[in-house]
Amino acid sequence: MAARTAPNDSTNIFANIGRAFSSLDDKLEKRQKTHLKNVYGSLAVGLGAAAVGASVHLFTNILRANFLLSLGSIALMFMLMSTPAVPENQKKRFGYFLGFCFISGVSTGPLLEHAMMINPTIILTAFLTTAFVFTCFSLSALYAPSTKYLYLGGTLASASMALLFMAIFTRYYTVMMWMGLGISCAFILYDTQLIVEKNRMGDEDYIWHSVELFIDFIQVFRYLVVLLSQKEEKRDNNRRRNERSAY
Repeated sequence: MAARTAPNDSTNIFANIGRAFSSLDDKLEKRQKTHLKNVYGSLAVGLGAAAVGASVHLFTNILRANFLLSLGSIALMFMLMSTPAVPENQKKRFGYFLGFCFISGVSTGPLLEHAMMINPTIILTAFLTTAFVFTCFSLSALYAPSTKYLYLGGTLASASMALLFMAIFTRYYTVMMWMGLGISCAFILYDTQLIVEKNRMGDEDYIWHSVELFIDFIQVFRYLVVLLSQKEEKRDNNRRRNERSAY
């Protein structure tokens, strides 16, 4: 009997998720839905490019994260911003976007390398958790009143500055990581609603909007990798301490 009900349960879960997305048809205009499809489609491709970049760092000696690579990332961002968002520049700007995502993945390589040394499952757990968190916060922003989270802009800017000063003047590393994770999640709410409002006012630059969400996704992922690594290291240290005390 349980074997018969399990598929029904999973079907209900996927049906609920499908209804959550399809019910946006009543909230968003056709133009906004088309724009969001372009944004999230580009984001998915960008995350794939970042995954390739991280793999290049982890499994080859072709590229390693360094200062020059960081400068390349900044240069690509500047080129993307300075190139007009017109149809004839679309392929060029998308190439800049993919390059930025690829280098971001390479830059994340050292963090992933450290996590793999502790426990390789940390990376998959962090990615799946990030995808779940990102989806939930994105849907929350899309279902909320259109300007509800736009008022977070000033608060998030102040919180980001406070986090920067904490990083310089304090040693509360774990607190900073949790604070950074919370700020990054709030940015998902803010940026998602801002993208919808910008499109409502005529902004069709889906590539730049993809950059904003890509940065939010990567930031959440990095914070989760750090926090999960800390948790695993603490567990290992406690186990070793218990083993020593047993002797």
